[in-house]
Amino acid sequence: MSTLLLSEEDPAAPESIRLMAELSTALEAITGDGGNASFDAADVRGPMACFVVARDAAGAALGCGAFRPLEPGVAEIKRMYARHGTSGVGSAVLRFLETEAAALGYQALWLETRLVNRRAVDFYEARGYSRIANYGKYIGNPLAVCFEKQLPSPPEDA
Repeated sequence: MSTLLLSEEDPAAPESIRLMAELSTALEAITGDGGNASFDAADVRGPMACFVVARDAAGAALGCGAFRPLEPGVAEIKRMYARHGTSGVGSAVLRFLETEAAALGYQALWLETRLVNRRAVDFYEARGYSRIANYGKYIGNPLAVCFEKQLPSPPEDA
């Protein structure tokens, strides 16, 4: 894998919007729903939220992801995407988000995907996410599957 540069960026920037549009197109093809109704860019701005873009060494955007506050101690992963044909981008974005969330004091990350999206289900399970009961708007939705990962506590200052 070539060098990846990850940085927090504005979810309303043109490249961010383009990445999320690609994600919506891919989700629509897999699940029949692009997921746009479950995302608000305002939710991933601010001191307890994060939107990250992964770029190659030449600066080309390759993927993105975000988290937003969900409930005390819990953030929700949103808009995870890696361009088709890339390798390691999704994992790098997810590690970045996990590190940032832990640094902000979150104890856990939650997320939802669709059962039919086997690639996403397998991706999260392979990275230590465990299935949990559906939460929030996903309660009672048999097409949805929710996951959680407990985050390490930040080191205490001596």
